[in-house]
Amino acid sequence: MAGLTLRNVGKRYGALSIIQGLNLDIHDGEFLVLVGPSGCGKSTLLRMIAGLEEISEGTVSIGSKVVNDLPASKRELSMVFQSYALYPHMSVRKNLAFGLQNFKMARNEVERRVAEAARILQIEHLMERKPRQLSGGQKQRVAIGRAIVREPQLFLFDEPLSNLDAELRVQMRAELASLYARLGTTMIYVTHDQVEAMTMATRIVVLRGGKIEQVGTPQELYTRPQNLFVAGFIGSPKINMLQATIAHSNGVATARIAGMPAFVIPDLPTADPALTLCVRPASVQVGGGEVTAEGTIKLVEYLGSETLLHIALSSGQTLLVSDNGRTAYRMGDPVTIGFNLSDLHYFDSNGQRVEAVQHESQAQ
Repeated sequence: MAGLTLRNVGKRYGALSIIQGLNLDIHDGEFLVLVGPSGCGKSTLLRMIAGLEEISEGTVSIGSKVVNDLPASKRELSMVFQSYALYPHMSVRKNLAFGLQNFKMARNEVERRVAEAARILQIEHLMERKPRQLSGGQKQRVAIGRAIVREPQLFLFDEPLSNLDAELRVQMRAELASLYARLGTTMIYVTHDQVEAMTMATRIVVLRGGKIEQVGTPQELYTRPQNLFVAGFIGSPKINMLQATIAHSNGVATARIAGMPAFVIPDLPTADPALTLCVRPASVQVGGGEVTAEGTIKLVEYLGSETLLHIALSSGQTLLVSDNGRTAYRMGDPVTIGFNLSDLHYFDSNGQRVEAVQHESQAQ
């Protein structure tokens, strides 16, 4: 196993900058997920780590060794792509063994590694089948098996579940997490799906425009997003964002949001007259809280264990409310909703997090 260090890493195509001065320490044995919208540079970064893309500037180190000039075949890592890329004329067994045989590895060692990978992935019964006889999930297991047999220092995954249907993605997420727990090898995983990131990662790197927005555990990113982009990107259903005008008087900050009564924010450490206040749908309550508002149910999404309500305020803004799913709601019904100050996230006019000291407060 090995960790990975990126220092001032950049990637340019002519005048176009894809990755800009990126610094990151990936710890030995962690499951790190690179997540972000399409075009943010996450797959390019993974390919630079793998040696499939040249680095325009900076250094990549595996363990204590700088590998900038080392070809992909010498970096002791394995990569699993979105495409299974299996040899259609070969059996599963031969697909697993082919790469090792190309390295002129001893036959008994090849057989040992193939058998071990098959056992770990529970595909022993598929070993003599051809790829056309496999399901999508089985093909992905074989693709992962080809990575396992190399016994690498690092595993790299580039959106490996994108071609699977929803049920299989859930199953494969659990299998990958279990595989990580068994192997303990450093894994770097690229996805645009924040649910995949939240459910599998020990740490998440949120990228935008080739830059790191925040690095942290899934819980840290969910409970303390450092800027508006991370707040809006992490969490499903999406966080509610409310534009607030802040009046400061005698050390007291009073927030006014269209469609809601004014309320006091104690000990707000900023004089910014405009803030964005964010609250998760699960923290908005039907029936009220410290801050309340009247609205109309615009849409009801019944999801079984929860009901997602779209509430239209008098201002025209829609708030999302995640309810427990045990109450029947109808479109067009009036409803009172509310939230507590302790559940709010505050962001300044630059979109950066503001930490407010929470005390008991009262709506005005």
